[in-house]
Amino acid sequence: MIEKFLRRLYFIAVALFLAAPLIVVLGVSVNERQDLAFPPKGFSLAWYAQIFTDEGWRNALFASVVLALTAAALAVAIALPLAWFLWRRHAPWAHIFQLLGVAPFILPPVITALGLLTFWATTGFYGQPWTAAISHAIFFVTLPLVTLSLGFASIDRSLVEAASTMGADDRTVAKTVVLPLILPYLVSGYAFAFVLSLNEYIVAYMTVGFTMETLPIKIFNALRYGYTPTMASVTVFFVLIAAIVFGLIARFGDIRRLLGAMSSDGK
Repeated sequence: MIEKFLRRLYFIAVALFLAAPLIVVLGVSVNERQDLAFPPKGFSLAWYAQIFTDEGWRNALFASVVLALTAAALAVAIALPLAWFLWRRHAPWAHIFQLLGVAPFILPPVITALGLLTFWATTGFYGQPWTAAISHAIFFVTLPLVTLSLGFASIDRSLVEAASTMGADDRTVAKTVVLPLILPYLVSGYAFAFVLSLNEYIVAYMTVGFTMETLPIKIFNALRYGYTPTMASVTVFFVLIAAIVFGLIARFGDIRRLLGAMSSDGK
């Protein structure tokens, strides 16, 4: 009994420790005055409204959402054929492509951002908004690649063989058998890339930091003029979006399976 109580107490303490920064930020975001005080002095949601009413913050929000939607779509478009190729080809050399797909996410973000900055500056496209979408897609392609690889690995190949035996060509098999089975993994890969792209700062700043402001870039640029609770409200807004996206994935999909856990029958 005592051991069980101590275990619960330990996990509660760890949870409070991890949640403490968010609790502080949440308190700061509802300050009535323009002050980063905690506990909050008064209560106001005006700083959340400022994200949508202030032109600068609203434009940054729009830029962030468009960038994240586009980058996630490009990342999935790159990862899907690559994961399909790795699933169909069992040659040892094929895993070189998997390593190339994982490499951008393994390297330190600063190194990847510097390489992308050098590339876009050399080609003369530095500062174009679409370069940030391509850069984020390359940087986050690992996420949909991993989830889609898990999706393809979960497919029972006997289903594919049965469809082929009944006369279905590769396109029909992909459309009627493979795609429905990997769709949850495709959606989760897109969601992971979207959320991380929405919050990413270094790569975006190194590619379009002087020509387009995303919300993370806007926060850092606003620090030059002082601290406002709006920055805290944007942080809470980001956390809520991530919680909603991942909550929907957990609600309508098998989150454990999407993250690579095996089912009870070992498949």
